[in-house]
Amino acid sequence: MIEAKNVALSTRLMPLNLRVESGEIVHLLGANGSGKSTLLELLSGLTEGQGYVSIDGKHLDDIDSKYLARQRAYLSQQQRPAFAIGVYQYLRLSLSALKAIDPTSLEKAVNDVCMMLDIEDKLNRSTDQLSGGEWQRVRLAGVCLQIWPDINPDGRFLLLDEPATALDIAQQSVMYKMVRQIAEKGIAVVMSNHDINRTLTDADRVLLLKNGHVVAQGNPESVMDVETLEQVFGTRLKRIHVDGQMLMLSE
Repeated sequence: MIEAKNVALSTRLMPLNLRVESGEIVHLLGANGSGKSTLLELLSGLTEGQGYVSIDGKHLDDIDSKYLARQRAYLSQQQRPAFAIGVYQYLRLSLSALKAIDPTSLEKAVNDVCMMLDIEDKLNRSTDQLSGGEWQRVRLAGVCLQIWPDINPDGRFLLLDEPATALDIAQQSVMYKMVRQIAEKGIAVVMSNHDINRTLTDADRVLLLKNGHVVAQGNPESVMDVETLEQVFGTRLKRIHVDGQMLMLSE
C-alpha cells in the first residue's frame, strides 16, 4: 500500500492526499500543467516537497535508495537514450538494484514482458535503431522488469508518466493490457493519462487535477461527469453510449 499525506510542491501542486492499494490502478487526469508529473515525481521520491510518502507504512525518507529502487519503478516522460546501447543490455541495467536473480527466472521474465509488449525481436538491436514507439515500449519493459514480482519480491509500486506517448492505437492497447497484468500481480500503479475514455475503461480510480488542485477523485464512473471534465479541461464535451459503454467526445 502506498500513501501520500499532504504532498505539495510550491505553486505547482497544492496539498493532497492519496492512497493506492496493492493491485490498484489510479489514473491522474488533467490538462497540461495541472500537476500530474509533479505528483509522480513526489511519489517517486526523486523530488522533495512538503508532506510525506510511505510504502507499506515506511516513509520514503527512511528507505535507502537501493532498496527504494527495488520497491518502486518510475517511467518519466519520453526521452531519447543519452547514448547507444543494446536493448537487452538496457533491460539488464533496469535490474541493477536487484539481488541475485535465478537465470532461468530472469530469462522467463524478460521473454514474458517483451512478448507482451511485442518487442522480443528488438533485443539484439541498439537503442539508436529504434523508432519512437519501439523505444517507449523498451522503456516500459525496463520499469516493469524492475518491479516484476517473479524476479523481485520487493516490488510494490509502478509510476508511469504519459506512457502512451509515441504509441499507435494498437501499441496503446498492448500497453494498457500490460499495466492491468502487472496490477494483477499485486503491484500498485499510478499513471498520468490524457485519454479520457481509456481512464473510463481502464482505471480503478481517477484523480482529476487542475492548476495543481484536486478537482475530484474516486471511481471513474462516479466523478467523470461532463460538467466536471469540462471544468478540468476547459472545453465542451458530450457523453454518448456505444454498446453499453459510456464515451466522452469533444464538441
